[in-house]
This record gives sequence, structure tokens and C-alpha cells, in this order.
Amino acid sequence: MVYDVVIVGAGFSAIASVCNLIELLPASSSVAVVGDDPGFGRGTAYRTELYLHRLNVPAGRMSLFADRPEAFVDWLAEHKRPLGAGDFASRQDYGLYIRDSLAGLLRKKPRCRVDFIKAKATGCVGRYNAALGFLFDNGNEIAGRNIVLCLGVGSAKLPIDLSGLSAIGASHVVDNPWRLSWLGRVASEDSVCILGSGLTMIDQLLALHAHGFKGHIDVISRRGLAPLSHVRAPKPPAELDIATLPTRLSELMRTLRRESRRVDDWRSVMDGLRPQTQALWQRLPLSERSRFLRHALPWWNIHRHRVAPDVFERFEEITRSGQIALHAGYLLNVEDGDRLTLCFRARGRRDVRSIQTDWIVNCTGMERAGIAHSPLLREMQHQGLIEADPLGLGIIVDPQSRIPKTAENGASIYAVGALTAGQFWEITAVPDLRVQARKVAEAIAERLWARTRQDDG
Repeated sequence: MVYDVVIVGAGFSAIASVCNLIELLPASSSVAVVGDDPGFGRGTAYRTELYLHRLNVPAGRMSLFADRPEAFVDWLAEHKRPLGAGDFASRQDYGLYIRDSLAGLLRKKPRCRVDFIKAKATGCVGRYNAALGFLFDNGNEIAGRNIVLCLGVGSAKLPIDLSGLSAIGASHVVDNPWRLSWLGRVASEDSVCILGSGLTMIDQLLALHAHGFKGHIDVISRRGLAPLSHVRAPKPPAELDIATLPTRLSELMRTLRRESRRVDDWRSVMDGLRPQTQALWQRLPLSERSRFLRHALPWWNIHRHRVAPDVFERFEEITRSGQIALHAGYLLNVEDGDRLTLCFRARGRRDVRSIQTDWIVNCTGMERAGIAHSPLLREMQHQGLIEADPLGLGIIVDPQSRIPKTAENGASIYAVGALTAGQFWEITAVPDLRVQARKVAEAIAERLWARTRQDDG
């Protein structure tokens, strides 16, 4: 079958795209959503069932719809969750909100046809009749006149090869901590070494405590930096004129530090920069973007991706107790034995240190979106349909999120989400994704409504 729109992916970007398309497309249109994730739309982050896992953006900015910013707060009130716009809701509740929002739109009549196809798209067959065909791992095939690639990212792999570990040793390496069943195998007095010190580390630390864990926890990351906190009463965002900020990274950082010293709270500068980050990123030359990724990214992450105040207070309490030790260093190897031994070189030193532990937990975060991890994207690249971003940040798209290599007489191909980080940088958080999904849906709707008027005329 040839659909008017084919959405490839099963995460938040996909559900945001389909929700906007349902609202905008003619009732005569057809949409196929292709994905092999059983938790469609909720992804890893919003499928967690642990109430302690919180959003790191206030509820008032987490609506699925850019034109209805109060929608999530209203949902919380309807479901007897006593939270306001400035509070940080649980990720589980947000996943349920996403599910309910989609279900409500699917009950709408009249609306366009929407088919959910549980399969993995592994290849494409080129354009024909202004459409692009997709091959599935189950042998089936569909085609679409408008394509929206919503392929996100998976958990990053461990930085070293552990294939040489014994079966027993390997069973004590948790490669995907979001499968919370691993917590049931950890004894309360065991020792744990977490690799990575970002948001995932804090989530898993809270999960361990919720299961009554009392043992020692070592955390190793390259710079030993942990996320900072939101505040309960944030100051107004600082006023920043992006057009006047320098585009050389060293000068830009000096300017932002100076602004941070000028205001009462450095968060004001980050909050003022937040809605303009995409515009600033697009002003930076490629060489300065590369310099940012090499040198400034870890500090950007801990200041930009902050945690809820009460979560941070709990993290600080555990840190002060001495139960957790944070190390800055480079993991070299892991050795088998009665326990696992991790060898690492401390940052700024030449000597090698070691840690003995019962468990290794991979909290290195999410990998960067790219072509290499997807058979479909590799095939599309082979056919000349897409091109890799030069900095390894997904694929090249234009400012309208359209893939510029799309032929005039072929299918229109768009991307939403992490694949477009090279163009937009800030494009993984809900406030950015919902805007992007809406703009792509509007562009597709304009084409389909024009075709409908032409057919009626």
C-alpha cells in the first residue's frame, strides 16, 4: 500500500509527529507508523515504572502540543496529581499522558487513517510514483509519498570491550540499566560501580536506594561532573541578544561567564539562552561547533540538563554520607576474579588505579544519533537519499527539517528529533521536539490539502 505519510520510529518524536498529523491532515489522508518498540511513543525514559524517576523539565513546559502549553498540567489535575506548572512530574506519569493524548486523538472523528505497523524497516527500494518504498524485517513492504524519519538513539555502549569476561563476570555487568529487573539481583551490601555521571547515574542511584541498597557505590566518568540542580523559585531569564554574542567559542564562553556573574543566579543566563540556543548554534562556524563538542560539552550538559531540586538534595545527602565516591578518569580494562576489578587512569595523572566491585552498571547515557546504527539509514545513504552530518550529529537537514537531497519528483523526506542535531543542536527535549514536529506536520499538511483541493476541482 502507498500511504500519504510514513513515520519511521517508535519514540516521542514519532508520537509527536503522528498527533500533529492527525490534527492537521485531511480526513482522506493515510498515515503509517512503523516501529518495533512495544512501548510505542514512550521510549526508554517514559516507560520507567519507578516513581522516583522524574522529568528534568517543569510540567508547565512538557505539553505535547506547542499551541496548548497547559495540556500536561491539566492532565495531571484530571488524574489527581497535586502538581503545578513549576513542579517536576514523574516520567511514568508523562508516559501515561503521552498514551492518553494519542488515544484521544485516535478516537476523533472524522480523522485521517492511521495504521500502526509493528516491524523494523531495514531497507528501501527507491522512488516510484513519487513514493519511497520500505522493506520490513518480516518480509512485508509499504510505500509513502511523505516520509518522516523519527529514529532516535539507544543507550551508549560501554567504552571498552568486555567480551573476555567469564559468563559469571559478564552476568554482573548491567549494559541496559533501564531494565529494572537487574536491581532484584543486587544484594543490599554488594558494591556497585556506575560508569557515567550524568542524569542516568542519578536515576539508577535513586532506584538502588528505593530497593534498600546499603553498599558502596563508585562512579567513574571522564571528567567526574554530575548534573546541577534546578531551583524551586527560579529568577526571571536574563535578556540575551543572540545576534550580538561572539561566534568564537572562547569569546562566547567568556561572555556567558561574565553575564552569569552579573545576575543573581547563573541559571538565569541558561534560561535566557535556552529558547535561542538553536539560533546561536546555527550562527557558529563548523570549526567552532566542533570545538564546542570537544571542549565545552560536559560543562554544557551539567548546567543545561539539570535535575529537580528534591532529587538533587537526595543525591547530595547520599554523597555527603560517603556511600558514593565520584572519580574522574578513563577506564582501561576490567578483570575477572572473585569480584570484578576496574582499572582506570585518573584524569590529570599517569598512574593506574583500580576498584573492586560486585556490579558494573552502564550509565554512560545515550549514543549520538547517526547512520551507522541503523540498517535503514545505511541503505538510504547508499542510495544517495541522505548524507551524514560532518560532526557525526545525525544527518543533514535544512532549516525546515527536510532532507535537501530529496528529488523534486520523489518523496519528500523529513527528519524529527535527534537525527537533526547537526542543524539544530537543541532537539532532544520535549519543548523543542513538539515545535519541530508541528512544523513538519504543517508542511506535509499543506501539500496534502493542496492535492485534495486539486482533486476536488
